[in-house]
Amino acid sequence: MRVVTSGSAYLDIDAYACCIAYAELLNRQGVPACAASSAAPNFSLPATVLGWHARLDDHSPSPGDEFVLVDVSDYHHVDARVVLDQVVEVLDHHPGFEQFWAQRLGPAADIRPIGAAATLVFLRWEAAGLLSMISQASAALLATAILDNTLNFTGQMTTAQDWRAYAVLAPLANLAADWPGVYFAECQTAIESDLAGALAADTKRMAASSNLPQVFAQMTVWDAEGLVQRHQPAIVRWLAEQGETWVLNAISIREGKSYLLAGGLASQARLSRLLSMDWRDGMAVLEPSLQRKEIVTLGLGA
Repeated sequence: MRVVTSGSAYLDIDAYACCIAYAELLNRQGVPACAASSAAPNFSLPATVLGWHARLDDHSPSPGDEFVLVDVSDYHHVDARVVLDQVVEVLDHHPGFEQFWAQRLGPAADIRPIGAAATLVFLRWEAAGLLSMISQASAALLATAILDNTLNFTGQMTTAQDWRAYAVLAPLANLAADWPGVYFAECQTAIESDLAGALAADTKRMAASSNLPQVFAQMTVWDAEGLVQRHQPAIVRWLAEQGETWVLNAISIREGKSYLLAGGLASQARLSRLLSMDWRDGMAVLEPSLQRKEIVTLGLGA
């Protein structure tokens, strides 16, 4: 069995969509495959998306399994079931581990700067000539993952391939023209209903070599300015309990801005070495918005 899986910390819309849609493609091609994850979904998977009834498979690992990693290439943080020596393919857009996988897998490691890992899965469907057979649920998941990971096409890593993939997938998924606003607003409602849970579900611990605060949380919502105004004390309190240095990147789709909340002068100084920032009461605003993976890339290059 070829097990399509992702990271260990949480399962966001990009990882979830890639697991399900790529396993479907492999099965269409005659390769027995399943989509599996030990991680819990985060708040980028609101009720409407989960209501599409595209589910992960209930698969018990067996010694003969092969693994495909999607939306993750950091081998320290892959799903617990993964046996690294049995990984046969990697599709990812996060930097840092390209050389590791190239040495192991050669061209089967497709790690490149692109808006969404979902776009890489779309390109696999397209290359196979099977897009006419993709399920509506998989098309909708991939399209929504592209919206989310490109920040509604405003993110700096967005490419022409991301735009084209969404343009093809949205009609196949029968998504309404106003779906982007509906999706991000629903994500925000879910996040604000359980703020601590949302922070926990999308927080990463950074390596010391990253030149970043050790705790890096992110959330993507329709109106980050309003969210921060309503909940800043609770956000600061929760993050301060997680580590000495911390930051939250609250991405505002409506405005195309990032609201960065950072814990203390040490956290602010680490970020200011990478980007020009004007800190006021522990907060800085970036326009256009940046995603965590883009800030991490800056940290790796510093």
